[in-house]
Formats: sequence, C-alpha cells, structure tokens
Amino acid sequence: MTPEHAALIDGEPLPTARVNAFLEAPAGHHEHAPARRQPEAPSLARQRRRWATQVIVTDELARRACADRGLKVPEEASPLSVLAVAETDVADLGSIVAAALAHSPAARTLLAALEAEQTVPETAVRDYYDLNRDRFLTPEALRQGVDPFGETTAPEDLLPYDTARDGIARELRRAAGRRAFFGWLDRARSTVVYSHGHEHPGDPSHPDHEHRH
Repeated sequence: MTPEHAALIDGEPLPTARVNAFLEAPAGHHEHAPARRQPEAPSLARQRRRWATQVIVTDELARRACADRGLKVPEEASPLSVLAVAETDVADLGSIVAAALAHSPAARTLLAALEAEQTVPETAVRDYYDLNRDRFLTPEALRQGVDPFGETTAPEDLLPYDTARDGIARELRRAAGRRAFFGWLDRARSTVVYSHGHEHPGDPSHPDHEHRH
C-alpha cells in the first residue's frame, strides 16, 4: 500500500501525490532519471520513485528556504516539467541535483542568491589565471602549438589578465555558489524522514540502493 506522504519535512507531510505527478509527467522530461524500459523491472521502478522523491524534496526545501530569505520565486506555466538538463551539469552536479534545478524555480532562485553572496578574492582570481595559462592562450598561440607553461612563452601569447579577469571571477563565483548550494542541501535534507519506498536511491539500508546523485 502506497503511503499518503513520501516524506516528513519538519514534521509536515510531503504528499505522495506530488511525487506521483512528477513521475507521470510526459515522457522526455526526466531524461536523467534511472532509465525507463518496457516492461520496467520492479527494482528499477522503486529506484525511479526514490530518485523522483529526492527531486521533489529538494524543490520543497528550496521553496521553504526562499520563503525564509524573502526571495520571490517566479511562477512557471508547467511546474512539473523538467527543462533540458545539460550532460555537463549532470557530470558536475549529479542527476538528482541537476534535475531538481531544472524542475524547480525555487531551487534556481536559491542557487542564484547563494552565488550572489559569494566573494571571490582578487588573489584567487590571479592564482587561477597563473595556474591555468593553457586556458588563456590567444588563438594565434593555439594555432602555433605554443606551450603555455614553457620558458619561451611570450606575454603576447596569452590573453592579458585584465581581459580574462571578469570571466574568471564569474566562474569562481559560480563554483562557490554551487558548493554553497550543496552544503545547504546536505544540511536541509539531514532532518527529512522518508516513508518506506521513498528513501534516497543511495541509502544502503534498502536492497536496491545505488550510489547516484
């Protein structure tokens, strides 16, 4: 028998119906869920439900965090849809977090707020430029096969620091924002109590567990 709630968040039930609605959204929305086959093996179906629960829990936690912070969450015409998730995002974030960010306006709003809060020291930007010179070769230097770390590299082979600086700072701020989001999510999920059949897909206490993020 399916429980009426998928989880308890601060003692408040998260309805199973929200997970069911997400699972029943049109095919193609959940591109990075555990693969769906016809017919679907029971273990895979259980893992799909656990995966979907994590996406919905993340959405609910983000809604609450945005409300606590006074952040306005934009309305979406189709709140169940998952936008296209880039493979690089799946690699960097894991399938659950990438899908949650694609699915949840609240999660995206919170991530943007956390990113905006990050301060990137000038020394960190400069260090990144100095340690990753291969990323700042000019097109001409790339064509010539210049070794960015070689002793013969000329200043004109590299984009000037002042030219590269703003892009580096944005990249480091984005990375710091993602780390802050992961930290927030780990803390927020630590008190969630899951109903049977809705545990985290990587929870070793159930027999179908696998280490997916």
